[in-house]
Amino acid sequence: MPHFDLPAVLSGLDINPLYSLSGLMVGVLVGLTGVGGGSLMTPLLVLLFHVHPATAVGTDLLYAAVTKGVGTAIHGTKRTINWMIVGLLALGSIPATIATLFAINHFGKSAAMSSLITHVLGYALFVTAAMLLLRDILQRLAARRQQKAEADHQPLHTGRRAILTILTGLVLGFLVSLSSVGAGALGVTALILLYPQLPTVKIVGSDIAHAVPLTLLAGMGYLFIGNVDLNMLASLLIGSIPGIILGSLFAGKVPEKVLRGLLATVLTLVGLKLVTG
Repeated sequence: MPHFDLPAVLSGLDINPLYSLSGLMVGVLVGLTGVGGGSLMTPLLVLLFHVHPATAVGTDLLYAAVTKGVGTAIHGTKRTINWMIVGLLALGSIPATIATLFAINHFGKSAAMSSLITHVLGYALFVTAAMLLLRDILQRLAARRQQKAEADHQPLHTGRRAILTILTGLVLGFLVSLSSVGAGALGVTALILLYPQLPTVKIVGSDIAHAVPLTLLAGMGYLFIGNVDLNMLASLLIGSIPGIILGSLFAGKVPEKVLRGLLATVLTLVGLKLVTG
């Protein structure tokens, strides 16, 4: 494993304004639509800036850990996190992440690994685009399932649900570690189906809280392997944090359905470009 001197790297950071501008634009879209930054940032880095896929994923994972850490703090103060669910997801995602990191370290920046990351990223974007288009339907489904579960007095935690939650975490651990995409789109959808009694805000809060250790562990793994650009990370955060705040302030004041439709179209086209080359 290559030598890594964090203090020396931090003291020599070089901010790139183009990355900061990209971070600002992505942050605004995340604030407006709630779409995970990985769905936008990683393909942007790969296709526009021609960053190696492994470096783009590793950098974006640490970027996500910081931004989702802020989101977790907010949800924590509002008590909208179910920590039992977070723990079950982590039981599956942490081992899957460690296994994926070992594989990435073994194959390095080979052509085969680059191709695998690019294709997984492309297909993950298809799923994200579908979730954007189906968001209203999923929210109505969640509301109906919540009402039915409450009427039937279904228990929140059962052995079968626990196993399925752990398996969901395993899939998320592999997918997010390899592409930095999927924690939001797939995670929220799976939790809506598994825990219909929970209000949507608690499902979202639990998903965001789980994404913090997942993206942090995966991002630190990429960092020590040598697949993170700290200059790029700092530049992105400088733009994206105010961007997310700005987008959140204007959320609800723009035609969200139109914006989501356009974004889903863009993600689909980008996914096709990644998959087909």
